[in-house]
Amino acid sequence: MKKRIKKKLLRRPRDERDQLMKSLANHLIFEERIETTVTKGKVLRSFVERLVNYSKKGDLHGRRLILKKIDNEVAAKKMMEVYGPKYKNRQGGYIRVVKTRNRAGDNAPMALVEFV
Repeated sequence: MKKRIKKKLLRRPRDERDQLMKSLANHLIFEERIETTVTKGKVLRSFVERLVNYSKKGDLHGRRLILKKIDNEVAAKKMMEVYGPKYKNRQGGYIRVVKTRNRAGDNAPMALVEFV
C-alpha cells in the first residue's frame, strides 16, 4: 500500500539527500544567500528553519541538535550567536525563496534562497 510522502526525495537515496541538505545549509549559513534549484530551495527552507528554531532557544540542547543536523562547529556557533538573537521575536518565515531564471544547461528553474 502506498503511503503519503511528507517530504521531497529529490531523486536521491537518504544518505545523499542528507549530505546535500547539510552542504546547502552550511553554505546558506555562511554566505547568507545562495542560488539553487527551486525544489532544493524549498526543501532547504524547511531544513534551515528548523535549525533557526533550535538556535532561538539559546541553550546547550539546541546547539547539540544543530550539530547533529549539520556537523559543523563554526556554522552552529554562527546560528547560535547571529541568527538565534536576530529572529528571537519572529514566529517563523526566516528563509525567502525567490525564483530567478532558468539554468542555461538543462533549463531547470533556479531560485535565490536567503535569510529574511
